[in-house]
Amino acid sequence: MADLAVNLAGIRLRNPVLAASGTFGYGREYAAVVPLDQIGGVITKGTSLEAWTGNPPPRTVETAAGMLNAIGLENPGLKHLVEADLPWLASQGATVVVNVVGRTVDEYVAVAEALDARPAVAGLELNVSCPNVDKGGMAFGVHPESAYALVRAVRKRTRLPLLVKLTPNVTDIVRIAEQVRDAGADGLSAVNTLVGMAIDIHCRRPVLGNATGGLSGPAIKPVALAAVWRLARVGLPILGGGGISFWQDAVEFLMAGATAVAVGTATFVRPRAMLEIAQGMEEYLKCQGIERITDLVGAANPGARTG
Repeated sequence: MADLAVNLAGIRLRNPVLAASGTFGYGREYAAVVPLDQIGGVITKGTSLEAWTGNPPPRTVETAAGMLNAIGLENPGLKHLVEADLPWLASQGATVVVNVVGRTVDEYVAVAEALDARPAVAGLELNVSCPNVDKGGMAFGVHPESAYALVRAVRKRTRLPLLVKLTPNVTDIVRIAEQVRDAGADGLSAVNTLVGMAIDIHCRRPVLGNATGGLSGPAIKPVALAAVWRLARVGLPILGGGGISFWQDAVEFLMAGATAVAVGTATFVRPRAMLEIAQGMEEYLKCQGIERITDLVGAANPGARTG
């Protein structure tokens, strides 16, 4: 048997395939078809200190080779996560990474601090890259100084492994990654969606209620893969994501320098995509005579320093 286990920035995973935040809810919606103890982990929907209502509809639209979403980080808040979702996820044997969102530094810190002592939480993913909210989200992730300040503040209040989810909507993603590394991040999550839009030519207005949204799916894979390639020089473990649909895509991300991958939009088309990807990676290792999946990390990237 090939060994698919990985250690992502201190988070031990049975295999390197995780459910991407915002595409898997809190796991309940998929549990009947995807046993949560058979995938690497579940990254929860973005969780804020208080409940958020999100953006006005329409919130999603299909595009060529992908989709646009402008959900606006709607979620029931920290209290609901702690009382209802975390106990249920633990009962399913899931490895849980909580995606943390906020409008201010203090809100991020409060959520992270509240989750610090929760045994059901294996790690945190700081969302500094959502393009669909007016305050918070990408506002923190497009400037090196604000990204540093946020991560530094959160790092002081939690001992949990800390991943920072980066946006591709910047000029120099490496510089921002270096700042969050210096602020105390344990790993990087790359990348979030690209800003995009669609227009209804009959109504003569944007399709999305928010006008613009985040583009995901196969259309963004080359952009995401190039980002992981560049970020591998930073020296932190990387959770790669963006357009991963099949096991071959996942192998590419690992060879570019990712330690693990997050699968999102593909699950809307094929709910069992994550299981298929993990199985395909295992078969690939057997065919190649490779014993451990970790041997693939950075295999195609001479400049990779993956931590």
